[in-house]
Amino acid sequence: MDFQKTYAAYRPLLHSIAYRMLGTFSEAEDLVQDVFADYSLLDPSEIKNEKAYLVRMLTNRSINLSQSARKRKEVYVGQWLPEPDVSTVKQDPAEIYAEHEEISYALLVMLEQLTAVERAVFILRESLQYDYEDIASCLHKTTANCRKIYSRAKEKLQEDRSMLPLNTDKAETLAVAFMEAASSGNFEKLISLLSEEAILVSDGGGKVRAAIFAIISRERVIAFLKGVIPKTFLGDGHQFAEVNGQAGVIVKQAGMPRSVISFRLDEEGQKVERIYVMLNPDKLKHVLIE
Repeated sequence: MDFQKTYAAYRPLLHSIAYRMLGTFSEAEDLVQDVFADYSLLDPSEIKNEKAYLVRMLTNRSINLSQSARKRKEVYVGQWLPEPDVSTVKQDPAEIYAEHEEISYALLVMLEQLTAVERAVFILRESLQYDYEDIASCLHKTTANCRKIYSRAKEKLQEDRSMLPLNTDKAETLAVAFMEAASSGNFEKLISLLSEEAILVSDGGGKVRAAIFAIISRERVIAFLKGVIPKTFLGDGHQFAEVNGQAGVIVKQAGMPRSVISFRLDEEGQKVERIYVMLNPDKLKHVLIE
């Protein structure tokens, strides 16, 4: 076994699974390193399929870790959101699909509704296109049981959209229009961008000021934005970026990321129905800005 070759070949895959399971980069990276450290001590002659073995190790450890993480989230101050995967380099949607590198941020948020096992089955099935036999082998369950778990996960999510981000020209146009309206204080334009059922969720983690509860309905979202935009919502500048593969915004303050704003569009891709604002500085450490 050429360990360095194995590490280089499968680290990105394992990190993507861990990130989707845990929603944080630091914990995902620590878990991947632990898996490879233990894997390096194994007898290679006993391993028939490196990829399958590593995915099984990583997935089961992710389940254990996410179960303990759920307890920490129960005492988290305010709304808990996953860390955004931010890139200032625009990606080709075809490449995203081919490499399974991204799932939408909105779906990553929704995955929090699932149990750890449901989340694992859903990710392996939807993201990696594993068949039920492979999932069953990975999780030490029956094929029939995995089918039921997947069906239950889909029902909880009530989500028929693709896991892929809606990375269209309309998504980028809406992100630009949102920031232009916010910067100008043109709330009539902001109103036209939001669906009637719009919800704003912000995560400050008790580190910075953020709404403790989700802001529900277009009227309340607009009222909230009217209150915070004249203050610190816009920082001292911003740049557009891709947040989990879809158009989003990095708000800057003194040359550092102050927040990352991402959106979920309605099914027609015409209006914004969710606004996610990551303010917790601990969850922005990995974000690089120009």
